[in-house]
Amino acid sequence: MRDAPGATLAAVGSRAPESAAAFAESFGVVRAHATYEDLAADPDVDIVYIATPHALHHANARLCLDHGKAVLCEKPFTLNAAQARDLVQVARERRLFLMEAMWTRCLPALAEVRRLSLEAGAIGQPRFLIADFGFHKPFDPNHRLFELAMGGGALLDVGVYLVSLASMLFGNPEEMASRAHIGQSGVDEDVALLLGYGEGRFAQLTASIATETPQEAIVFGSEGSIRLHALWWKANRLTLAVNGRTAETIEAPYLGNGYTHEAMEAMRCLREGRLESPLVPLDETAAIVETLDRARAAWGLRYPGE
Repeated sequence: MRDAPGATLAAVGSRAPESAAAFAESFGVVRAHATYEDLAADPDVDIVYIATPHALHHANARLCLDHGKAVLCEKPFTLNAAQARDLVQVARERRLFLMEAMWTRCLPALAEVRRLSLEAGAIGQPRFLIADFGFHKPFDPNHRLFELAMGGGALLDVGVYLVSLASMLFGNPEEMASRAHIGQSGVDEDVALLLGYGEGRFAQLTASIATETPQEAIVFGSEGSIRLHALWWKANRLTLAVNGRTAETIEAPYLGNGYTHEAMEAMRCLREGRLESPLVPLDETAAIVETLDRARAAWGLRYPGE
């Protein structure tokens, strides 16, 4: 927010007055609300950024929409597609701005990938994507990553970045094959997805919360490739390799810690009177959650209350 021109961090809401006050003091927030309800009702707040654990996204976003607030909701947008469709329907009925906080979509490096692969045709026809996002978190049954009730596991925490990247390039998959290792707490710790699209295109994706991986992404086309180097999800450079030419490194620095760009995109949309972002369209967001649902269904993985 400090690096987003014209942004004001006006208020914070928490489930406890102590934590709200501590956050407000640390970041210079004008008002600290002891409940989410009070924040949602604050007349001086234009848009609410929801960064609570996965399982709370739907209820928290719905609360803010019900109070007439625009919403920027962290990924994964919701636990399942039914929740996603509900939020989209409410936002459209009430003509309120709603956006998934898929910050990678808003980074300059991803904008360059879109331009080169989908607009400029720099690598010919994009054919397939190979990408991974894995890290090793020591098992802790009390940590949200390993808690099923909180939507823990690799798929929702980091796999969603991969599926979103594939969706940006190829759209909604027609076919899917997947495997998952379910850990001792019942969450998916290691995940592999093979997504198939029309014209023989595919995406090979791996995600993990228990295994370190290179965290790179490569888009292969009929005439070359684009590599997002580690850590691809916050890349500030990429390599364009066109057949028969010397590979070219393209710098794409981001502002602040990278999250600034999604805030700027939400602000741009509000100023222009848009109800959704063209970078993160709502129908695509819901379709991505549906893809995650399809993977979980194949593993028999359900969250409490589903």
